[in-house]
Amino acid sequence: MKILNPFRLGLLGGLGVLVAVAIGQTIVTLATILTYVGAALFLALGLDPLVSWLEKHKFPRWTAILTVLVGVLAVFAGLVFAIVPVISEQVRTAANAIPRLVTALFDGTIRENVEATLPWLDVQELLDGFTSWVTELDFTTIGGGVFAVGIGIATGITGGIIVLILTIYFVSSLNTIKSGIYQLAPATKRAKFIDLSEQVSTAVGRYVIGQGSLALVNGVLSFITLTLIFPAFGLPVKYSALLAFIAFLGSLIPLVGTLSGSVVITLLVLLFNGPPSVIAVGIYYLIYMQVEAYLLNPRIMSRAVKLPGALVVIAALAGGTLLGILGALIAIPVAAAVLLIVQQVIVPRQADS
Repeated sequence: MKILNPFRLGLLGGLGVLVAVAIGQTIVTLATILTYVGAALFLALGLDPLVSWLEKHKFPRWTAILTVLVGVLAVFAGLVFAIVPVISEQVRTAANAIPRLVTALFDGTIRENVEATLPWLDVQELLDGFTSWVTELDFTTIGGGVFAVGIGIATGITGGIIVLILTIYFVSSLNTIKSGIYQLAPATKRAKFIDLSEQVSTAVGRYVIGQGSLALVNGVLSFITLTLIFPAFGLPVKYSALLAFIAFLGSLIPLVGTLSGSVVITLLVLLFNGPPSVIAVGIYYLIYMQVEAYLLNPRIMSRAVKLPGALVVIAALAGGTLLGILGALIAIPVAAAVLLIVQQVIVPRQADS
């Protein structure tokens, strides 16, 4: 037995390592599917407060779910039939303007605009670097890159449809899913587990609604400002619907989303309009970012997840590093859930020990 015991121990340890490696490879293989499921569940938790609100206003459960789902589908249909054609037209117009931009690049028009807007920038050095980069391009690689981008766009559209279908399913069966998970907890601790789980799901739902509200505010204000206000003062901005949509998408990403979207929009205005429109747009987004950071975000998010500012920054950075955009989206509610568990489970347990 003394000879067999180490052998058995090593065999079991080796089998454990193999099982762990197999599980890890399975998770990596299913990463895309798990991402779709996680995103859909995240959105379903975000829509659940709307269902609960309708139930409080005398809607039956099935009617509330149906109303919310119809609303989601109506928003999606409105996006497809109203916004997407406008954006597609503006993208097509912008693509047709590229040859003119190339001509303006070589005849000095763009250089004059950039020098007038950014007099401290060495434009000649940038042009020389751009010319060297163009002459060294491998067009075979570019063709492969364009094909990869096309595949990526098709994959993104397919993923969006899958997430939408899963979200509809999760919203309609969220109570059943919760009940099944609650049954896994020991009976003696089930009440506390249910209470914590409901608080976490509520925090996640409020966070999703809050982030969506911030994005909607940015998109609507950008569209009004770029389409109506600036042109009224003689500052035309081309492709305003496309730029407002970029602002909306950017604000869906916590912390850096608004800043990144504002930078992209300002650069596009510089490219297609030049001064003085780009100066006005840059000033507007500088002011808006301050308003969002110090006025809108605290008012909206204080009702959603109550986290210290430093923890919000750390959570968003860690989530973005680990899982990209999806990680940045879910990091803050996950951090709120962890903080809630620490405050209501670990701290009282330590106090009683």
